[in-house]
Amino acid sequence: MSNVKLLKIRYVHLFVLISFLVVYSCVPTRELKKENTIVPENYKNATADTINSATMKWDQYFSDPNLKSIIDTALVHNQELNIMLQEVQVAKNEIRARKGEYLPFVNLQAGAEVEKVGRYTSQGANDANTEIRDGKEFPEPLPNYSFGAVASWELDVWKKLRNSKKAAVLEYLASEEGKNFMVTNLVSEIASSYYELLALDNQLKIIEQNIAIQQNVLSIVKLQKQAARATELGVKRFQAEVLKNQSSKYKIHQQITEIENKICFLMGSYPKHIKRTTTAIVDIVNDPVYAGIPSQLLQNRPDVRQAEYELAAHKLNVKVARANFYPSIGIKAGVGFEGFKPRFLTRTPESVAYNLVGDVVAPLINRNAIKAAYKNASNKQIKAVYEYEKAILNGYMQTANELSNIENLKKSFNIKQEEVNVLTESIDISTRLFKSARADYMEVLLTQRDALEAKIELIETKKEQMLAHVNIYHALGGGWN
Repeated sequence: MSNVKLLKIRYVHLFVLISFLVVYSCVPTRELKKENTIVPENYKNATADTINSATMKWDQYFSDPNLKSIIDTALVHNQELNIMLQEVQVAKNEIRARKGEYLPFVNLQAGAEVEKVGRYTSQGANDANTEIRDGKEFPEPLPNYSFGAVASWELDVWKKLRNSKKAAVLEYLASEEGKNFMVTNLVSEIASSYYELLALDNQLKIIEQNIAIQQNVLSIVKLQKQAARATELGVKRFQAEVLKNQSSKYKIHQQITEIENKICFLMGSYPKHIKRTTTAIVDIVNDPVYAGIPSQLLQNRPDVRQAEYELAAHKLNVKVARANFYPSIGIKAGVGFEGFKPRFLTRTPESVAYNLVGDVVAPLINRNAIKAAYKNASNKQIKAVYEYEKAILNGYMQTANELSNIENLKKSFNIKQEEVNVLTESIDISTRLFKSARADYMEVLLTQRDALEAKIELIETKKEQMLAHVNIYHALGGGWN
C-alpha cells in the first residue's frame, strides 16, 4: 500500500475519532430533581393507629346490602370505568411495542422490476458490450426478479430502547393505579349519593309528619274561630304554613328523582327506582375509622402511587432522550436469490445474493431537535416530582380534614339531637296550652316551625356524618381492592 493511501486512512480514522469526541463532549447533562416523601409521623390532633381502614375492601367497609348491590353493578357497567380499562390495555400494548424495538427485525421480501438504461451511459455502454454467455447479449430492457430475507437490528448499547420499554411498563402501572383511583372515586360517589338519598327520604317523612300535626292544629283553630276564641288571621297563618310544607314536599321529590337518576347513571343504566334501606338515617351507626399513620398514604392511595410510577417513567424518559445524543449502531443483512429470469432463481450458487452492512450514525451538526426533546423530558420529570409531592400533600390534608370533621360532626349531632328532643316536647306543650287558651296561635306556629327546622338540620348533620365516613375512606385510599 502506498504512503498516500496510508495517509488518507489515517486522516479518516482521525476524523472519525474527532467526530466522536465532539459528540460526547457536547452532550448536555441536567440533574434529576429529587422528590420529597417526608410526611409527619401523625395526623394533627389524632393518635397513631396500628390498624388502617384503607386496607379493608369496600364491601367490608360498607354494611348496607342495598348499597353494596349498587356498587357491584356500577363496577361492571359504569362507562367511565370501562373506558379507563381500555386505556389500561392500550398502555399494556405499548409495552409489547417498545419491547419489539430492541429485538432484530426480520422481513421476507420479493420483488420484480424491469429496467431500460440509456445506451450512452456507463452502464448502458457496458451492458451493450457484455454477453451473458457466448453469443447471448444482455436482454433489453433488463428484467430482474428476487426474493429473500432481510434483517435489521439496532444494537442497544446505550440502553435507550430498554429504558424506553421500562418506561412503558411504569406508564402501564400508572394507568393501573389511575384505574384503581377511579374505582375509589366511583365507590365514594355512589356511597355519598346513596346517603344523600336516605337523607331526602327522611326529610320527606319529617315534613309529612309535620303537615299532619299542622293540619290537626288547623282544624282546632277553625273550631276555635267558630267559638269566637280565634280569628281568621290564625286560620290563614296555619293554612299558609301547611301549603308551604306541601310545596316543600315537591322540591324534595325532585331532588330524590335527580339523585336516583345520578346513581343510575353511575350504574350504567337508565332511570329506575333505587332500592334502599327504610331505617331512619339518624339510627344508622357507623363503624369506627382507623387512620393508621400518614406514611401509609404512599402505599394505600392509588393517586399517590400513580404519581410515583409516572415520576419513575419520566426519569427513564430523560435517560432515553439523553441517549439520542450518542451514536446509534445498526446492523443490516440480507440473503436470497436474484436473477433476470424466474427460472434462474433456482440456480445456485450463481443466483445467491447476500449483503451485510454495519453502520454507526451520530448527530453532529444541528442537534436542536434532540436538545429540545431532552430539555422537554427533563422539564416533565421536574413537573412529575411536583405532581408526586402534591399528591402526597393533598392526601395528608384530605385525611386530616376528614378526621377533624368526623370528630366535630359527632359533637354537633349530639347537641342537635338534644335540641330536637326539647323542641318535640315543646310542640305537645304548646298545643295543650293553645287548646286551653293559655297560648296564642303564633307560639304554636313558631314552635312547630322551629321543631321542623331542627329535625331537618339533625338529618343534615347525620348526612354530613355519613359523607365524612365515606370521605375518610376515600382519603385513606380505600375502595379499590
